[in-house]
Amino acid sequence: MNGVRGRDTRRTESRLALVASPTPAAQQAAATFAQRYEFVPLDEADIVIALGGDGFLLQTLHTMLDRHRIKPVFGMNLGTVGFLMNEWRMDALDERLARARRFSVTPLRMEAETVDGESFSSAAINEVSLLRETRQTAWIEVSVDGRVVLPELVCDGVLAATAAGSTAYNLSAQGPILPLGSGLVALTPISAFRPRRWRGAILPESAKISFRVLDPVKRPVSAVADQREVRDVALVRVGIDRATCLSLLFDPDHALDDRITMEQFAV
Repeated sequence: MNGVRGRDTRRTESRLALVASPTPAAQQAAATFAQRYEFVPLDEADIVIALGGDGFLLQTLHTMLDRHRIKPVFGMNLGTVGFLMNEWRMDALDERLARARRFSVTPLRMEAETVDGESFSSAAINEVSLLRETRQTAWIEVSVDGRVVLPELVCDGVLAATAAGSTAYNLSAQGPILPLGSGLVALTPISAFRPRRWRGAILPESAKISFRVLDPVKRPVSAVADQREVRDVALVRVGIDRATCLSLLFDPDHALDDRITMEQFAV
């Protein structure tokens, strides 16, 4: 995650940091980039250029959250899907940044308590998911704003997703796609056995969601905030973290809001 200083450089209007996935393609691209543009360490940058896939972009955002150094990120896809990334191109970086559209993303905050009484807190840009750890189905009580809405959800798991993350794991679990800026959170079951007909809910961002594991010893459950896992949880609280705001930059013809909208028509 250290910034890369370039050689034989041309200056852009903003101070840029360069981070890259450890994959060979991303590392090769970063080496080439460093020969054409000047980069500064992450803490000194105005904008972060991230080379890799969606997973690496999430890792970059979490690193900035951990270090309390939140900067706008312009990602370029050198991964597999790259839904949160722009097209990889070497040329005209300064022009692309000048024309880029900025999107604000507010993450979820997960507060988890384990069977042993330990407490953990983590941000989730895409989703918070609860998943069974063994072959035994999970038994989970679901509450919204202090009211029990599902006394016993028997399932492989359940997740809460932001609009930005609604096209990721949430969509794979047959959850709804939420337009960016809709002010909504998706609550989606994962292979629900009971109640059989419950397909999830769409909640306002102000909602406070609680998951209580009903038999955490016999039927252990883990909680995952994006890529960060807490095992053997007993209680998980999830809500939008209004104190935190992340910024993603996109080419105007590749903007995140339009891509999320068009996913509703993908066949």
